[in-house]
Amino acid sequence: MGSDRPLWQLFARVSLLRRGAAARYGMALLTFAAALLLRRLVDGTLPSGFPYLTFFPAVILTTFIAGLWPGVVTAVLSGVAAWYFFIPPFDTFVLDGPVGLALAFYALVVTVDIALIHGMQVTLARLQEERGRTASLLEAQTTMFHELQHRVANNMQFVSSLLDLQRRSIARSPEGAMAALEEAGRRLDTMARVHRRLHDPRSGDDFGSHVEALCRDMLAAAGIPGVACRVTVRAAPQSPERLLALALLIVEALTNSLKHAFAGRGGGTVTIELKPVPGEPGQLHLLVMDDGIGLPEGFDVQRLPSLGWKIIQSLAAQLSGDLSHGPADGSGTRIDLRFPA
Repeated sequence: MGSDRPLWQLFARVSLLRRGAAARYGMALLTFAAALLLRRLVDGTLPSGFPYLTFFPAVILTTFIAGLWPGVVTAVLSGVAAWYFFIPPFDTFVLDGPVGLALAFYALVVTVDIALIHGMQVTLARLQEERGRTASLLEAQTTMFHELQHRVANNMQFVSSLLDLQRRSIARSPEGAMAALEEAGRRLDTMARVHRRLHDPRSGDDFGSHVEALCRDMLAAAGIPGVACRVTVRAAPQSPERLLALALLIVEALTNSLKHAFAGRGGGTVTIELKPVPGEPGQLHLLVMDDGIGLPEGFDVQRLPSLGWKIIQSLAAQLSGDLSHGPADGSGTRIDLRFPA
Protein backbone atom coordinates (compact mmCIF):
# COMPACT_ATOMS: atom_id res chain seq x y z
CA MET A 1 0.00 0.00 0.00
CA GLY A 2 3.01 2.29 0.38
CA SER A 3 4.08 2.18 -3.28
CA ASP A 4 1.41 4.62 -4.42
CA ARG A 5 1.93 7.07 -1.56
CA PRO A 6 4.29 9.50 -3.36
CA LEU A 7 1.90 9.71 -6.32
CA TRP A 8 -1.05 10.31 -4.06
CA GLN A 9 0.82 12.93 -2.01
CA LEU A 10 1.87 14.75 -5.19
CA PHE A 11 -1.69 14.67 -6.46
CA ALA A 12 -3.05 15.92 -3.12
CA ARG A 13 -0.61 18.86 -3.09
CA VAL A 14 -1.43 20.19 -6.57
CA SER A 15 -5.03 19.01 -6.96
CA LEU A 16 -7.83 21.52 -7.39
CA LEU A 17 -10.58 18.89 -7.16
CA ARG A 18 -11.74 20.17 -3.79
CA ARG A 19 -11.71 23.79 -4.92
CA GLY A 20 -14.59 25.68 -6.44
CA ALA A 21 -15.61 25.70 -10.09
CA ALA A 22 -13.96 29.08 -10.70
CA ALA A 23 -10.50 27.78 -9.78
CA ARG A 24 -10.84 24.56 -11.78
CA TYR A 25 -12.26 26.08 -14.96
CA GLY A 26 -9.92 29.04 -14.60
CA MET A 27 -7.02 26.60 -14.78
CA ALA A 28 -8.58 25.02 -17.87
CA LEU A 29 -8.59 28.39 -19.66
CA LEU A 30 -5.09 29.20 -18.40
CA THR A 31 -3.52 25.96 -19.62
CA PHE A 32 -5.32 26.27 -22.97
CA ALA A 33 -4.04 29.82 -23.42
CA ALA A 34 -0.50 28.80 -22.48
CA ALA A 35 -0.57 25.84 -24.88
CA LEU A 36 -1.89 28.03 -27.71
CA LEU A 37 0.74 30.70 -27.08
CA LEU A 38 3.55 28.16 -26.92
CA ARG A 39 2.34 26.46 -30.09
CA ARG A 40 2.30 29.76 -31.96
CA LEU A 41 5.80 30.59 -30.67
CA VAL A 42 7.27 27.33 -32.00
CA ASP A 43 5.18 27.26 -35.16
CA GLY A 44 8.02 28.48 -37.36
CA THR A 45 10.52 25.94 -36.05
CA LEU A 46 8.34 22.83 -36.26
CA PRO A 47 7.88 20.77 -39.40
CA SER A 48 4.30 20.41 -40.63
CA GLY A 49 2.12 17.73 -39.17
CA PHE A 50 2.30 18.58 -35.44
CA PRO A 51 -0.82 20.68 -34.81
CA TYR A 52 -1.49 19.18 -31.35
CA LEU A 53 2.03 19.10 -29.98
CA THR A 54 1.45 21.50 -27.06
CA PHE A 55 -2.24 20.79 -26.64
CA PHE A 56 -1.93 17.16 -25.52
CA PRO A 57 0.13 18.09 -22.42
CA ALA A 58 -2.36 20.88 -21.60
CA VAL A 59 -5.29 18.45 -21.65
CA ILE A 60 -3.43 15.91 -19.53
CA LEU A 61 -2.26 18.51 -16.99
CA THR A 62 -5.70 20.10 -16.67
CA THR A 63 -7.47 16.77 -16.19
CA PHE A 64 -4.90 15.65 -13.64
CA ILE A 65 -5.12 18.80 -11.54
CA ALA A 66 -8.61 20.20 -12.13
CA GLY A 67 -10.67 17.11 -12.93
CA LEU A 68 -12.80 15.60 -15.66
CA TRP A 69 -14.89 18.45 -17.02
CA PRO A 70 -12.18 21.15 -16.96
CA GLY A 71 -10.06 18.65 -18.90
CA VAL A 72 -12.89 18.26 -21.43
CA VAL A 73 -13.13 22.06 -21.78
CA THR A 74 -9.38 22.30 -22.44
CA ALA A 75 -9.60 19.45 -24.94
CA VAL A 76 -12.45 21.08 -26.89
CA LEU A 77 -10.84 24.54 -26.96
CA SER A 78 -7.49 23.01 -27.97
CA GLY A 79 -9.07 20.97 -30.76
CA VAL A 80 -10.89 23.99 -32.17
CA ALA A 81 -7.75 26.16 -31.98
CA ALA A 82 -5.59 23.52 -33.67
CA TRP A 83 -8.19 23.06 -36.39
CA TYR A 84 -8.36 26.80 -37.07
CA PHE A 85 -4.72 27.81 -36.72
CA PHE A 86 -2.52 24.80 -37.40
CA ILE A 87 -4.34 22.44 -39.78
CA PRO A 88 -4.29 23.54 -43.41
CA PRO A 89 -6.02 25.38 -44.89
CA PHE A 90 -5.07 27.71 -42.05
CA ASP A 91 -7.41 30.23 -40.38
CA THR A 92 -10.50 28.38 -41.59
CA PHE A 93 -12.81 25.66 -40.36
CA VAL A 94 -12.78 23.69 -43.59
CA LEU A 95 -13.71 20.06 -42.95
CA ASP A 96 -12.55 17.54 -45.53
CA GLY A 97 -11.22 13.99 -45.35
CA PRO A 98 -7.67 14.70 -44.08
CA VAL A 99 -8.94 17.34 -41.64
CA GLY A 100 -11.65 14.99 -40.34
CA LEU A 101 -9.08 12.22 -39.90
CA ALA A 102 -6.75 14.54 -37.98
CA LEU A 103 -9.60 15.71 -35.75
CA ALA A 104 -10.77 12.12 -35.15
CA PHE A 105 -7.24 11.10 -34.18
CA TYR A 106 -7.02 14.04 -31.77
CA ALA A 107 -10.43 13.23 -30.25
CA LEU A 108 -9.47 9.58 -29.75
CA VAL A 109 -6.18 10.41 -28.04
CA VAL A 110 -7.57 13.04 -25.67
CA THR A 111 -10.57 10.83 -24.83
CA VAL A 112 -8.24 8.01 -23.82
CA ASP A 113 -6.02 10.40 -21.85
CA ILE A 114 -8.95 11.96 -20.00
CA ALA A 115 -10.57 8.58 -19.27
CA LEU A 116 -7.36 7.10 -17.89
CA ILE A 117 -6.59 10.09 -15.70
CA HIS A 118 -10.16 10.31 -14.43
CA GLY A 119 -10.13 6.60 -13.64
CA MET A 120 -6.89 7.03 -11.75
CA GLN A 121 -8.36 9.93 -9.75
CA VAL A 122 -11.45 7.92 -8.84
CA THR A 123 -9.30 4.96 -7.78
CA LEU A 124 -7.00 7.12 -5.68
CA ALA A 125 -9.98 8.84 -4.04
CA ARG A 126 -11.53 5.47 -3.16
CA LEU A 127 -8.20 4.26 -1.86
CA GLN A 128 -7.92 7.32 0.35
CA GLU A 129 -11.45 6.77 1.67
CA GLU A 130 -10.66 3.13 2.34
CA ARG A 131 -7.51 4.16 4.18
CA GLY A 132 -9.56 6.54 6.27
CA ARG A 133 -12.05 3.80 7.12
CA THR A 134 -9.24 1.40 7.92
CA ALA A 135 -7.58 3.96 10.18
CA SER A 136 -10.90 4.58 11.95
CA LEU A 137 -11.47 0.85 12.43
CA LEU A 138 -7.94 0.42 13.74
CA GLU A 139 -8.39 3.28 16.18
CA ALA A 140 -11.72 1.85 17.33
CA GLN A 141 -10.25 -1.63 17.77
CA THR A 142 -7.28 -0.21 19.68
CA THR A 143 -9.62 1.72 21.97
CA MET A 144 -11.79 -1.35 22.51
CA PHE A 145 -8.71 -3.47 23.26
CA HIS A 146 -7.46 -0.99 25.85
CA GLU A 147 -10.97 -0.78 27.33
CA LEU A 148 -11.11 -4.58 27.50
CA GLN A 149 -7.73 -4.71 29.22
CA HIS A 150 -8.89 -2.08 31.70
CA ARG A 151 -12.10 -3.96 32.47
CA VAL A 152 -10.32 -7.29 32.82
CA ALA A 153 -7.80 -5.70 35.21
CA ASN A 154 -10.60 -4.18 37.29
CA ASN A 155 -12.50 -7.47 37.37
CA MET A 156 -9.40 -9.40 38.38
CA GLN A 157 -8.82 -6.87 41.15
CA PHE A 158 -12.40 -7.36 42.32
CA VAL A 159 -11.98 -11.15 42.28
CA SER A 160 -8.74 -10.79 44.23
CA SER A 161 -10.49 -8.63 46.85
CA LEU A 162 -13.35 -11.11 47.05
CA LEU A 163 -11.00 -14.05 47.60
CA ASP A 164 -9.07 -12.04 50.19
CA LEU A 165 -12.29 -11.43 52.12
CA GLN A 166 -13.11 -15.14 51.91
CA ARG A 167 -9.59 -15.95 53.15
CA ARG A 168 -10.10 -13.75 56.19
CA SER A 169 -13.39 -15.46 56.97
CA ILE A 170 -11.64 -18.84 56.75
CA ALA A 171 -8.90 -17.60 59.09
CA ARG A 172 -11.54 -16.72 61.69
CA SER A 173 -13.29 -20.07 61.33
CA PRO A 174 -11.14 -22.79 59.66
CA GLU A 175 -13.88 -25.40 59.95
CA GLY A 176 -15.96 -23.39 57.50
CA ALA A 177 -13.35 -23.50 54.73
CA MET A 178 -15.42 -25.67 52.40
CA ALA A 179 -18.48 -23.48 52.83
CA ALA A 180 -16.40 -20.36 52.24
CA LEU A 181 -14.99 -21.78 49.02
CA GLU A 182 -18.47 -22.74 47.86
CA GLU A 183 -19.70 -19.24 48.65
CA ALA A 184 -16.76 -17.72 46.73
CA GLY A 185 -17.54 -19.95 43.76
CA ARG A 186 -21.19 -18.89 43.88
CA ARG A 187 -20.24 -15.23 43.93
CA LEU A 188 -17.84 -15.64 41.01
CA ASP A 189 -20.56 -17.48 39.08
CA THR A 190 -22.96 -14.63 39.82
CA MET A 191 -20.36 -12.11 38.65
CA ALA A 192 -19.94 -14.03 35.39
CA ARG A 193 -23.71 -14.12 34.90
CA VAL A 194 -23.93 -10.36 35.44
CA HIS A 195 -21.14 -9.86 32.90
CA ARG A 196 -22.92 -11.95 30.30
CA ARG A 197 -26.19 -10.11 30.74
CA LEU A 198 -24.71 -6.61 30.66
CA HIS A 199 -22.43 -7.23 27.67
CA ASP A 200 -24.63 -9.43 25.52
CA PRO A 201 -25.47 -7.28 22.43
CA ARG A 202 -28.71 -9.23 21.97
CA SER A 203 -30.00 -8.18 25.38
CA GLY A 204 -30.20 -4.46 24.59
CA ASP A 205 -29.30 -1.46 26.74
CA ASP A 206 -32.29 -1.44 29.13
CA PHE A 207 -30.72 -1.73 32.58
CA GLY A 208 -34.13 -2.35 34.13
CA SER A 209 -34.63 -5.51 32.07
CA HIS A 210 -31.14 -6.68 33.13
CA VAL A 211 -32.03 -6.20 36.80
CA GLU A 212 -35.32 -8.06 36.35
CA ALA A 213 -33.53 -10.96 34.66
CA LEU A 214 -30.94 -11.10 37.45
CA CYS A 215 -33.74 -11.14 40.03
CA ARG A 216 -35.40 -14.06 38.27
CA ASP A 217 -32.10 -15.93 38.23
CA MET A 218 -31.44 -15.27 41.92
CA LEU A 219 -34.96 -16.29 42.96
CA ALA A 220 -34.70 -19.50 40.95
CA ALA A 221 -31.30 -20.30 42.46
CA ALA A 222 -32.48 -19.57 46.03
CA GLY A 223 -35.51 -21.83 45.68
CA ILE A 224 -37.58 -19.84 48.18
CA PRO A 225 -41.28 -20.10 47.28
CA GLY A 226 -43.54 -17.10 47.44
CA VAL A 227 -40.86 -14.42 47.14
CA ALA A 228 -41.26 -11.86 44.35
CA CYS A 229 -39.17 -8.97 43.05
CA ARG A 230 -40.61 -5.59 42.17
CA VAL A 231 -38.17 -3.63 39.98
CA THR A 232 -38.44 0.05 39.00
CA VAL A 233 -35.55 1.57 37.04
CA ARG A 234 -35.90 5.11 35.73
CA ALA A 235 -32.23 6.00 35.27
CA ALA A 236 -28.86 4.29 35.13
CA PRO A 237 -25.15 5.13 34.97
CA GLN A 238 -23.66 5.49 31.51
CA SER A 239 -20.28 3.95 32.26
CA PRO A 240 -20.12 0.15 31.71
CA GLU A 241 -17.86 -0.20 34.75
CA ARG A 242 -20.32 1.64 36.98
CA LEU A 243 -23.19 -0.39 35.57
CA LEU A 244 -21.32 -3.58 36.46
CA ALA A 245 -20.52 -2.42 40.01
CA LEU A 246 -24.14 -1.35 40.52
CA ALA A 247 -25.50 -4.66 39.21
CA LEU A 248 -23.18 -6.61 41.51
CA LEU A 249 -24.25 -4.49 44.47
CA ILE A 250 -27.93 -5.12 43.67
CA VAL A 251 -27.28 -8.86 43.40
CA GLU A 252 -25.42 -8.92 46.74
CA ALA A 253 -28.18 -6.93 48.47
CA LEU A 254 -30.82 -9.24 47.00
CA THR A 255 -28.80 -12.27 48.13
CA ASN A 256 -28.71 -10.93 51.70
CA SER A 257 -32.47 -10.45 51.68
CA LEU A 258 -33.11 -13.93 50.34
CA LYS A 259 -30.80 -15.49 52.93
CA HIS A 260 -32.04 -13.68 56.03
CA ALA A 261 -35.30 -11.77 55.49
CA PHE A 262 -37.82 -14.56 54.93
CA ALA A 263 -36.71 -17.25 57.38
CA GLY A 264 -39.80 -18.98 58.75
CA ARG A 265 -42.14 -17.00 56.50
CA GLY A 266 -44.17 -18.13 53.53
CA GLY A 267 -42.84 -15.48 51.18
CA GLY A 268 -42.58 -11.77 50.66
CA THR A 269 -41.45 -9.05 48.30
CA VAL A 270 -38.11 -7.49 47.54
CA THR A 271 -38.38 -3.99 46.07
CA ILE A 272 -35.57 -2.60 43.92
CA GLU A 273 -35.82 1.02 42.80
CA LEU A 274 -33.29 3.11 40.91
CA LYS A 275 -34.32 6.71 40.30
CA PRO A 276 -32.83 10.18 39.87
CA VAL A 277 -32.58 12.23 43.04
CA PRO A 278 -35.10 15.12 42.81
CA GLY A 279 -33.40 18.49 42.72
CA GLU A 280 -29.91 16.97 42.40
CA PRO A 281 -28.97 16.55 38.72
CA GLY A 282 -26.52 13.73 38.06
CA GLN A 283 -27.33 11.95 41.35
CA LEU A 284 -29.07 8.57 41.55
CA HIS A 285 -30.82 6.80 44.41
CA LEU A 286 -30.86 3.01 44.76
CA LEU A 287 -33.27 1.38 47.18
CA VAL A 288 -33.26 -2.35 47.93
CA MET A 289 -36.00 -3.12 50.47
CA ASP A 290 -37.72 -6.26 51.69
CA ASP A 291 -40.81 -6.84 53.86
CA GLY A 292 -39.21 -9.67 55.79
CA ILE A 293 -38.60 -10.24 59.48
CA GLY A 294 -36.50 -7.11 59.91
CA LEU A 295 -33.47 -6.38 62.05
CA PRO A 296 -33.11 -7.42 65.70
CA GLU A 297 -33.39 -4.75 68.39
CA GLY A 298 -30.11 -2.91 68.84
CA PHE A 299 -28.59 -4.40 65.70
CA ASP A 300 -25.50 -2.49 64.43
CA VAL A 301 -24.80 -3.25 60.80
CA GLN A 302 -21.37 -1.63 60.99
CA ARG A 303 -20.25 -4.43 63.33
CA LEU A 304 -21.72 -7.14 61.15
CA PRO A 305 -19.03 -9.66 60.16
CA SER A 306 -20.99 -10.66 57.06
CA LEU A 307 -18.89 -10.96 53.91
CA GLY A 308 -21.87 -9.87 51.84
CA TRP A 309 -22.14 -6.57 53.69
CA LYS A 310 -18.40 -5.94 53.24
CA ILE A 311 -18.80 -6.55 49.49
CA ILE A 312 -21.74 -4.13 49.38
CA GLN A 313 -19.63 -1.51 51.16
CA SER A 314 -16.75 -2.07 48.74
CA LEU A 315 -18.99 -1.71 45.69
CA ALA A 316 -20.63 1.40 47.16
CA ALA A 317 -17.16 2.90 47.56
CA GLN A 318 -16.39 2.12 43.91
CA LEU A 319 -19.50 4.09 42.99
CA SER A 320 -18.46 6.98 45.33
CA GLY A 321 -21.81 6.54 46.98
CA ASP A 322 -23.34 7.30 50.38
CA LEU A 323 -24.55 3.96 51.77
CA SER A 324 -27.06 3.50 54.59
CA HIS A 325 -28.83 0.47 56.05
CA GLY A 326 -31.77 0.24 58.40
CA PRO A 327 -35.31 -0.92 59.05
CA ALA A 328 -37.96 -0.44 56.40
CA ASP A 329 -41.32 1.15 57.01
CA GLY A 330 -43.43 -1.42 58.79
CA SER A 331 -41.32 -4.58 58.72
CA GLY A 332 -38.22 -5.61 56.86
CA THR A 333 -34.94 -3.91 56.06
CA ARG A 334 -33.73 -1.44 53.48
CA ILE A 335 -30.46 -0.46 51.85
CA ASP A 336 -30.15 3.06 50.46
CA LEU A 337 -27.37 4.26 48.18
CA ARG A 338 -27.01 7.76 46.76
CA PHE A 339 -24.28 8.04 44.16
CA PRO A 340 -23.24 10.11 41.12
CA ALA A 341 -24.37 8.77 37.75
